[in-house]
Amino acid sequence: MDLAAFRIVQEALTNVVRHADAPDCRVTIGYQDGELTIEVADGGRGRLTSSTGYGITGMRERVTLLHGQFTAGPRPEGGFRVAARLPLPEGVHIS
Repeated sequence: MDLAAFRIVQEALTNVVRHADAPDCRVTIGYQDGELTIEVADGGRGRLTSSTGYGITGMRERVTLLHGQFTAGPRPEGGFRVAARLPLPEGVHIS
């Protein structure tokens, strides 16, 4: 799970750098009710790209393999948001 969470943040940040045309973004990682939450959001305008990457598909597949939830898409106020919820295995507690 640690590696999956790391790779989701890494890929989301890579997408911000490549596509968002934003000077910064916000990464939020949280733990509550037996799950790890990840959110990467930017306020960018986005850029047209000719590449057909697999970043979002890969993030979605990682989350699905861990029986989590994944969303990615434009934010109503502008920019883009990636969010994942990963259930923690029984008996795992983060302090």
